[in-house]
Amino acid sequence: MRLPPTWVRRVVLAPLVIVAAAFMVVLTPAWLILALALTSLVPGRFRLPRVVLLVTVYLVWDALLVLALFVVWVASGLGWKLRSPAFERAHYRLGGWALRVLFWVFNGLLRLTIVTAGSDGRDEAVARRDFERLFAPGAPVVVASRHAGPGDSFILVHTLLNDVARRPRIVLKYTMQWDPAVDVLLHRIPTRFIVPSGFGRAATGGGARVEETLADLATGLGADDAFVIFPEGGNFTRTRRLSRIARLRDAGREAMAERAEDLRNVMAPQPGGVHAALSSAPDADVVFVAHTGLEQFVTLRDMWLGLPMDKSITMRAWRVPRSEIPEDRDAQTAWLFDWFAQIDAWIGARRAEPGDDADDRAPETSGV
Repeated sequence: MRLPPTWVRRVVLAPLVIVAAAFMVVLTPAWLILALALTSLVPGRFRLPRVVLLVTVYLVWDALLVLALFVVWVASGLGWKLRSPAFERAHYRLGGWALRVLFWVFNGLLRLTIVTAGSDGRDEAVARRDFERLFAPGAPVVVASRHAGPGDSFILVHTLLNDVARRPRIVLKYTMQWDPAVDVLLHRIPTRFIVPSGFGRAATGGGARVEETLADLATGLGADDAFVIFPEGGNFTRTRRLSRIARLRDAGREAMAERAEDLRNVMAPQPGGVHAALSSAPDADVVFVAHTGLEQFVTLRDMWLGLPMDKSITMRAWRVPRSEIPEDRDAQTAWLFDWFAQIDAWIGARRAEPGDDADDRAPETSGV
């Protein structure tokens, strides 16, 4: 669906989410009574009441964040100082607070836990400290993350803001602008919304324009900043994986297509964005992030059947010093494929561990 212009999103969608939140809050008791009455007809553990609460919580969260952003806009002199460093820091703090609240509520309703690890040790406290050290400030980093499951971009940004004190510069799909709070907040901090493109190297077209946009976003990356990118370009599904392989072959990149066929849990990474970011941030290290625990939740039906999720999401990170990153574009592409092969192997090993109840079937439909 085509995205409405900015003025429509600000004047229509933003107030609409406030009205919708108020409507849900007023009627929540009635919705809950109805949902509880229908629970006996719906298999599962109170799925309908959970869905009512989840929808209500998210709408209220979105509406309160929109209102808070309006207050900040007024405090900035009706936008006069909105782009100043002080107000940029204020927006990062506001975003961090909002995500803490959202995950606190959702973790209770969905029974989700997030485990971070910078090593494969069994001592979770040690692994968590290793994870945090990988993001230690003092040098800019490009964070290249695996993309699979609902809300994984929220989880990563939450981790960067609230666990490792990094200021993310975020690359997201343009459709995220449908969410009023996300739309307003991320347009006030360094962010680029893009239309994912393919593997082409043409001087004109989507790929070249996207790389120029991302190079601009990475320019001036500071010691506490993190450039966040999802090189796969979308949530992993079997259909997208096969399509990516076919596109590589159509582009005459047989060697890359063969490497992509060996990747079972991730899609072939698109190297252009990472190359653009590293070219504009010559001092940046790269932190690769993998996670597992949400990949079986692809469609709305999957999420409905999975409620409550009762999942532990494990995030693993690896930091690569700049000195170990090739500068040549072709060599950098091969290096990126090597790292996604390592991420693929780690995910496969995690899902093969005893007690891991992740569904091993590859989903057929496009991601959420």
